[in-house]
Amino acid sequence: MARRLTPWRWAVLGLAALYFLVPLAASVVFTVDVPGHGVSFDAYTQILSADGFTSSLLLSLELAVATIAVVLLLMVPAVVALRLGAPRLRPVVEVVCSLPLVVPPIAFVAGIVTVLKWGPEHLSRTPLFETFVVIQNENFPVVLVLAYVVMALPFVYRALDAGLRAIDVRTLVEAARSCGASWPQALVRAVLPNLRGALLNATFLTLALVLGEFTVSHLLGYQPFAVWIYNVGGSQAQMSVAVSVLSLLVTWALLLALAGAGGRTRTASSRG
Repeated sequence: MARRLTPWRWAVLGLAALYFLVPLAASVVFTVDVPGHGVSFDAYTQILSADGFTSSLLLSLELAVATIAVVLLLMVPAVVALRLGAPRLRPVVEVVCSLPLVVPPIAFVAGIVTVLKWGPEHLSRTPLFETFVVIQNENFPVVLVLAYVVMALPFVYRALDAGLRAIDVRTLVEAARSCGASWPQALVRAVLPNLRGALLNATFLTLALVLGEFTVSHLLGYQPFAVWIYNVGGSQAQMSVAVSVLSLLVTWALLLALAGAGGRTRTASSRG
């Protein structure tokens, strides 16, 4: 039976490879083929000097770092506490964390805009007015961090929940507590080292989400990396596609590195 299925497996893998690689190859050809001039790599060599590239990329990376820090600080203690103290509430938390997947981004942005407009109108004479101004700062829009945290909840929760299912959290915490560790020390020294793979997965998914998010940032009037690519595409189509290709390749490289790190972690754990 295995021998009979082998050709079908190769056929499925071949079709999947064609599905992903043919559009990628066509994009690469589009970026290097200049009509009337032959092959040219100007679309790639001019990326770093393009107006707005560095600032938009740095902004996206800063937003990604802030989002990863906030969502992990929020979700790791919550998921561990949920598994230890209130396992019956797990379905409720799972549904709540999955809500961003069913809410359309347009509706999400409309709600954010409504709150941002309501705040200055009704809180202009209170200290909270300055808060609404600060979170909309163009140099570092905190409002985008808050929006990305909500959007990342489904992916981070799934990654952490899968990691916690693979270990005996209660035994680890009780062993750490019996050795005199406080609750924060038990979480940091006993639980987190066994969640490296889950933390890496959550980090990578959040990073990919922030770098590729377009709708929310564009409608709110900010220009991170994805919005810059869209804007450049109107005047420099080849450069826009070249940046997209490089972004995709970097994302694949990070995914492979993450898979390798996770495999080494599992191997070291099994040997230990």
